[in-house]
Amino acid sequence: MAGPMAELIRKQGGEVVEAPALREVPIGDNPAAIAFADALIAGQFDLVLFLTGVGTRYLTREIETKYSRDEWVAALRKVKVAIRGPKPVTPLREIGARIDLQAPEPNTWRELLGALDANIPVAGLRVALQEYGQPNPELIEGLETRGAVVTRVPVYQWALPDDLGPLWYAIDEIIAGRIGAVVFTSAQQVVHLLQVAADVGQEADLRIALARSVIVASIGPTTTEMLKNQGLPVDIEPEHPKMGHLAVALGSRWRESRKRESL
Repeated sequence: MAGPMAELIRKQGGEVVEAPALREVPIGDNPAAIAFADALIAGQFDLVLFLTGVGTRYLTREIETKYSRDEWVAALRKVKVAIRGPKPVTPLREIGARIDLQAPEPNTWRELLGALDANIPVAGLRVALQEYGQPNPELIEGLETRGAVVTRVPVYQWALPDDLGPLWYAIDEIIAGRIGAVVFTSAQQVVHLLQVAADVGQEADLRIALARSVIVASIGPTTTEMLKNQGLPVDIEPEHPKMGHLAVALGSRWRESRKRESL
């Protein structure tokens, strides 16, 4: 989504330095996805949780190497389906799946657990959890402490970009004070940025620059939590965790700061 985010920032008058910090890598020959489909068709689940749109597409693609779409979606219609946020909606509708529950904004694991508590209590339920990038221990623990039997279904992993050149360039520019704001749209970007900076001996300088020299913008609570856990500031978090709202908030903050400088 780097292109759309960059365009939104340009519309707010910003100049964009694109520095991809992660890529999503499907798990090839994924036995966990096939095992999920086998169990779903055998009637061994009561609830399926889809957390991401990309993961939903990858999972569909993998399952359909063994089962027809009609076959596995028919099994999916026999269970409850819940989603963490809006991104799984489109891929699920494309395959004709029903959605019973969508967590409210800001669409973190906390809102998902709260929505389940209010609408689909999970005590005693067999729950399949479509994972993304890496496991979410808080969500898994929350489900299990509520009495659910959880089956993890990993479908892709996070990795660094193949070309780290743009990220190295951005780190240099941030440290040199030539970047006015840094925008994070996922928690894993924070981890990878610090990792790459550490690999080239620039982590300490980068941390100083992020704390003192730039506006740090976070798309939502999960990313904000990661930034704070890493000891980094958060200057902007929009009311709604969406790219458009983030770009508008960043533009407003930047114009305010320029106005103050001119006084």
